[in-house]
Amino acid sequence: MSTTVRVVLADDERMVRTALRVILDAEPGLEVVGEAATGAEAVSVVRELRPDVVLMDVRMPETDGIRATEQILGTLDAPPRIVVVTTFENDSYVYDALLAGAAGFLLKRAAAEDLVQAVRLVARSDTLLFPSAVRALAAEHRRRVPDPPRWASRLTDREAEVLRLMAAGLTNAEIAGRLRVGPATAKTHVAAVLAKTGARDRTQAVIAAYESGFIAPGSPGPA
Repeated sequence: MSTTVRVVLADDERMVRTALRVILDAEPGLEVVGEAATGAEAVSVVRELRPDVVLMDVRMPETDGIRATEQILGTLDAPPRIVVVTTFENDSYVYDALLAGAAGFLLKRAAAEDLVQAVRLVARSDTLLFPSAVRALAAEHRRRVPDPPRWASRLTDREAEVLRLMAAGLTNAEIAGRLRVGPATAKTHVAAVLAKTGARDRTQAVIAAYESGFIAPGSPGPA
């Protein structure tokens, strides 16, 4: 990835795109390189410009943000990190977008500093999760399964702990601090969790943990 994080904005409201551009372009190391007003246009723009991060509205004409996310992640060899932008955190569209492979979501009412932090966070391959919102969404959509998932028995005790910390929204650095291990060790544990759960990324692993009942949706997570 280049030193500058290249961002594409996808939203059907021009004023929203303009506001996001003003905020991001004012930050060192961030650059908005393209915009799209529909999901179909977002796919085309991303294929042409190959940004590092996409801020994707979930509700757009022609092709919505969910389908656009699926198309981008399913057709590019090195796809960007996608953050879905939504008005309501309990929107079922958000859950579908996370299942489609989005790295996380951001509320449209988020403060400017939170927006900037979110872009920087996902650009370095961390996950942007709001634990309480994801727990609520998982509780609503949880699949009823009679037995623990097969992958659960393959996790070591430490890896199971790491997965719970991931579900609580901790970054790799925060996990390292909590477990009192080095960053490289924490990263290795996270990679092992992804491999054993068969997840594409941290978000997918957390959703799998909630949906399977490995972590109870009502659980407040590690203190």
